[in-house]
Amino acid sequence: MASFVDRVILHVSGGSGGHGCVSIRREKFKPLGGPDGGNGGDGGSVILRVDGQTTTLLNYHHAPHQSAPNGGPGKGDLRHGHKGEDLVLSVPDGTVVKDQEGNVLADLVGQGSEFVAAPGGQGGLGNAALASVKRKAPGFALLGTPGSGRDVVLELKSIADIALVGYPSAGKSSLIAAISAARPKIADYPFTTLVPNLGVVEAGDVRYTVADVPGLIPGASEGKGLGLEFLRHVERCAALVHVLDCATLEPERDPVSDLETIEAELAGYAVDGDLDGGQAVPLNDRPRLVVLNKIDVPEARELAEFVRPELESRGYRVFEVSTASHEGLRPLTFAMGEVVQEARAARPAPAEAPRVVLRPKGVRGPEFTVTREERNLEPLWHVRGEKPDRWILQTDFNNEEAVGYLADRLAKLGVETELFKQGARPGDAVLIGPENDGVVFDWEPTMVGGAELLAGPRGTDLRFADIDRPTREQKRQQYQDRKDAKAAARAELEAERSAGVWTESVDARRGEATGGPGTDD
Repeated sequence: MASFVDRVILHVSGGSGGHGCVSIRREKFKPLGGPDGGNGGDGGSVILRVDGQTTTLLNYHHAPHQSAPNGGPGKGDLRHGHKGEDLVLSVPDGTVVKDQEGNVLADLVGQGSEFVAAPGGQGGLGNAALASVKRKAPGFALLGTPGSGRDVVLELKSIADIALVGYPSAGKSSLIAAISAARPKIADYPFTTLVPNLGVVEAGDVRYTVADVPGLIPGASEGKGLGLEFLRHVERCAALVHVLDCATLEPERDPVSDLETIEAELAGYAVDGDLDGGQAVPLNDRPRLVVLNKIDVPEARELAEFVRPELESRGYRVFEVSTASHEGLRPLTFAMGEVVQEARAARPAPAEAPRVVLRPKGVRGPEFTVTREERNLEPLWHVRGEKPDRWILQTDFNNEEAVGYLADRLAKLGVETELFKQGARPGDAVLIGPENDGVVFDWEPTMVGGAELLAGPRGTDLRFADIDRPTREQKRQQYQDRKDAKAAARAELEAERSAGVWTESVDARRGEATGGPGTDD
């Protein structure tokens, strides 16, 4: 079973917010005491936090799916839903958080550093919070928004000042065990070290950390052996120490050729440029020391004395050491301490925290955009924006009053006006929200705003009632039809009188009514 994991893919999702409550307070002799629906609680967030007691990502290798709890729904009597607790995931110091495309999202260095990987959803408002002077008893509440979810890649890059690099069985583990309290596995076969080992070294007043990584072989930067998996652990180191085996029995190997091979692999490894604020230095450009190891063997001492002048002529500081007899270790530790001191002194001092000055902006940017698209040879108007997207998620489309409230919010935001400006016509399709999970509706610009001014049962909106509102042209036609009907009726009556159907004329009846003479005498 694996005991050390330094790279995992983590699937995180924040908790969903609780729904708001629709409730009306009822008391004795007061059947309608007003709305008292509580708000829903916010969902919990997934937070990555550096913990000094955590040294591996093994826990997330076995449990890659992590979800925060949801928020509770609101209840009557103004009882708000509980807030979902944040899910805090402990990660080792030096963990780099990336997205699936390899972009660095956070570089977690230092105890307590944290990154919100998946924010929780927002709780919905209850009808008590939606009440106003004009809408005194809302018959709807807002829904809670779902928490965000995504896949992140966690890579552990050890925090160390010095990295020991070299061929397998070159004596790196023995060296770190001799100069520090670390106790790595030591054996006489290659690839004894399978995980990075860290040791703390004190040289006078300087204390620094040394990392022992698995041995490198030709092609390590291309994925051969274990080098590619663990070269990331030397990216944060200020200096490198080449540990060369002077007592190797393998043919065609010598300290000079080993050094050239390891240097070529370091040059072929691409350092993550987003580390250290984009100031990461390539591995082959960092300070390097050379250690000629195992001089307790007579043949190895002779070989070390032979190759030392050549290595020094190339600009390296060379040290002959023996981890068995501890010969030469003290000068080496002090030399490493000097390199660490120089690297720390060269680092820019941490900038003083800037003073926070709040300057309100005079003109805000657009809160939404409207673009024209084509779908099935028909125009489709896509509304994008943080507020419209969130309002769509908060709306209960089974409640007419909630849909009317959404229409009022969009009109107040200016969506109706922008659609008019861009030439949208009644009946055109309008999409609000994501492309694959949005809401599509037919635009009807004749809908009036202010549903709170319209009398109707709670939970309904008179704008959605099946009422035919005649247009101006239809009203003119109806008036003309009534005029034509009246003229036809008068003509029919006159025709009947002229045909003698009536025995007395209209004038005679008028004369009788007024007491005057008639015309039929």
